Amino acid sequence: MMGTLRRSRRGFLIALAISLALHASLLPSWWGKPKPHPPEEPLQLHLRIEPEVKPPSPKPQKAKLAKLARPQIVPETPPSPVQEKVLASMSAPPAPTAEEWQLASTYTPRNSKRYRYTWGQQVRSMMGTAVEGPGQGAVRFRIEIAPDGRIAKVEELWSTSEVVSKLAREAIQNLPPLPPIPTGKPLIFEQTISFQPYETGWPPSYKLDCLPEPLPFNNPFAWNGSPPPNVATQEHRPPPPDGCPPDSTEDTIEEEERSFKRQMDQWRWAR
Repeated sequence: MMGTLRRSRRGFLIALAISLALHASLLPSWWGKPKPHPPEEPLQLHLRIEPEVKPPSPKPQKAKLAKLARPQIVPETPPSPVQEKVLASMSAPPAPTAEEWQLASTYTPRNSKRYRYTWGQQVRSMMGTAVEGPGQGAVRFRIEIAPDGRIAKVEELWSTSEVVSKLAREAIQNLPPLPPIPTGKPLIFEQTISFQPYETGWPPSYKLDCLPEPLPFNNPFAWNGSPPPNVATQEHRPPPPDGCPPDSTEDTIEEEERSFKRQMDQWRWAR
């Protein structure tokens, strides 16, 4: 058994050696010799001369250029006139009549209320037409008039325009002779002169001026340690007594509406 195995191994080794020797003899035949290359063809250079082609000559465009360069004549049209803004204006109110001054010189309620309004109307009527722009505005004075109607003192409190202030002062200096004060005492009051293109003031209402002056306000809850005063209850306002000075405004619904509208314009309500 062992002898058979050794013989087969020896035979295998001999066959392997013969195979290797055979392959080694065949290897240089194809590996050592380089493969022959085909002969390279010589390079051939062919020169080809193309005929010269001239670009086409440009067409004459003188007429076209002259046509474009010629200025176009536009028909002359007159320029449209620029519409200038029309400024708002309001002429001066008429001066008080002799009848109005007669009523003012006899009206004593409410610190000569009618006399004060008539005086302001006289000054505004002498200031001229109010035009929209920087020359419009208002001015307020503190006036003192002597019992005989002469101007004793004029003090400017404020002004919104120097033009209005100057016009008002010139009008005050050139006032005609005024009637005496109805109370016979110096009249001291403040008056605003409106010089604007939409309003010149409005007449006040005199229908309740005959009623007594309202009581000054007294806080019933203030206490300084003294016994509480007896606070008199204010009764309902009575109707004007007979012989009250006549009123220049009518007691109608239309007049009430105009008065309410003037208050809205003055205090800028609902704006």
